[in-house]
Amino acid sequence: MSELPQREEKSSPSIQNRPAPGGEPTRRRSPARGWGWWVLGLAVIAAAGAWFFWPKPKDPAAGFELAPVQRRTVEARVSATGTLSALVTVQVGSQVSGRIQEILVDYNSLVKKGQVIARIDPQLLQAALERTRANLLSARAGLQRARVEAQNARLQADRAKALRAQQFIAQADLDTAEATAQSAQAQVTSAEAALAQAQAAQNEAEVNVRYATIVSPTDGIVISRSVDVGQTVAASLQAPTLFTIAEDLRKMQVDTSIAESDVGRLRDGMPATFTVDAWPGVTFDGVIRQIRNAAQTVQNVVTYDAVIDVQNPEMKLKPGMTANVNIVTARGENVLTVPNTALRFRPPAPPEGARPEGRGGADRQAAAAPPPAGSKTVYVLRQGRPVRVNVKAGVTDGSYTEVEGELNEGDQVITALSTAAAGTGAAPGAGGGQRPAGGGSGFGGGRRGGGPF
Repeated sequence: MSELPQREEKSSPSIQNRPAPGGEPTRRRSPARGWGWWVLGLAVIAAAGAWFFWPKPKDPAAGFELAPVQRRTVEARVSATGTLSALVTVQVGSQVSGRIQEILVDYNSLVKKGQVIARIDPQLLQAALERTRANLLSARAGLQRARVEAQNARLQADRAKALRAQQFIAQADLDTAEATAQSAQAQVTSAEAALAQAQAAQNEAEVNVRYATIVSPTDGIVISRSVDVGQTVAASLQAPTLFTIAEDLRKMQVDTSIAESDVGRLRDGMPATFTVDAWPGVTFDGVIRQIRNAAQTVQNVVTYDAVIDVQNPEMKLKPGMTANVNIVTARGENVLTVPNTALRFRPPAPPEGARPEGRGGADRQAAAAPPPAGSKTVYVLRQGRPVRVNVKAGVTDGSYTEVEGELNEGDQVITALSTAAAGTGAAPGAGGGQRPAGGGSGFGGGRRGGGPF
């Protein structure tokens, strides 16, 4: 196989040694020098990524939800619902049966005591009265007849007694005459009783006739009417209610249902406020007049009736309205308060299997110990670390509670774990998870010995 002739390629001197525009020849750059810049750039990028993704020490306060200790006025209240009603409400009924013949008042009519408000058809009652009058006349006639017969029997007995003294009749005849006289006298007594019964029946019939005219028993206002003209009422078993009359709506009361857990905090004479849906934004005042001892049980809930007196001079309140009542049982003005959630907060327990060592174990045991009797516990963030403080709780309004203890206005109390800390199941530095670089503080995380717990 023949070898091809090799061509020697030589650089053209006209190209390689062509002088630069400045007069000096051009030099080629070294490949190693270009790679150095690439390596340096990659090192900078790697350092920036390591700095960005490297775990950093966390702020202990970022793991908690905090609230400041503030001064405010707190009121302990008892809230309940009740119903407005008049102080005196009279249900006017009928004691006799019959057809309504006439109605003289209507809803909201003002009435006076003794005023005629309705009439029942008196025809049957008048007939009954006439019958009793006839019976009375018959009883009087029967009494008169009995008296005459008794007088005649007495005369016969006296005559028989005189004849017996002269031995003209037998003793048996005298005894018969005496018995007849005594029987006649008994008939007189019976006739007198029948006359008295007839008189009483007549009086009853006269009263029934008067009851056919319905009159108001008191001064007031008609708040309800239950009958119409032509309607028949039957009073045989129970008196039917025709009208309901409220004595004076300028003085009313609220019958409030108080839960058994709150009734111990109430006393007669306590002030109360309430609102009604008919007047939004308007607050009405009242005073507790009476706390009744009769319990009312509805669906296994025991309540007691607290009666609140209310003045109603503008007649804004009406019977039957629902009142939303608030009763102030205690009040604290310009006192240190913390949210109620701070009193309920407790740090999470250390992970299972963790050994309490050194000072950190002693602090955890102290944190787990119950507070002294009559005290509660809050946790305050001081110098980046949660510190347990025992306080004495006072008046509470359900959201904030008055406290006394080693707390100052402006202190930050812990109310809960933050969302991120709660999601991991442990508070910052609670002994679980990766220890942040450079130490850290909190519930024993970041360094051995833990926090104050």
